[in-house]
Amino acid sequence: MEPLTADERLTLKTGAYGAVFLVSNAEPGVLAMVRESFAASAAFADAGGVVKEALTTGPLPELPRDSVLEIEAAALPALGRAVRILRAKAPGDVEAYRSVVLAAADRVAQASRGVAPAESTVIDRIRAALAEPA
Repeated sequence: MEPLTADERLTLKTGAYGAVFLVSNAEPGVLAMVRESFAASAAFADAGGVVKEALTTGPLPELPRDSVLEIEAAALPALGRAVRILRAKAPGDVEAYRSVVLAAADRVAQASRGVAPAESTVIDRIRAALAEPA
């Protein structure tokens, strides 16, 4: 396995944190956001190996803050790039990355009054972004 560069680790992190941010913003609420951030952190901490290192060390990604569309435009392509990076450098960690991102998204959605339809739609888009390209 080839080690990930700082840029590659940031891509994994941008995709994962962006996905969580999208789910969190699908059903806004300040108190919910606190619960959701703890839920996401716990999911990332459950990861292992290269994925855990990428998601829990180094700087936080800088995500756009102006609109959900801008966040989506940054996060969803980053998820696809992250899968391609892992496929090339750490193929055994591709499923771990997919699983931890989807687990974090699901935990965030569940953290406040269950999964709302808007959150479910966002999770479906995250799952599609994580899918293997044809």
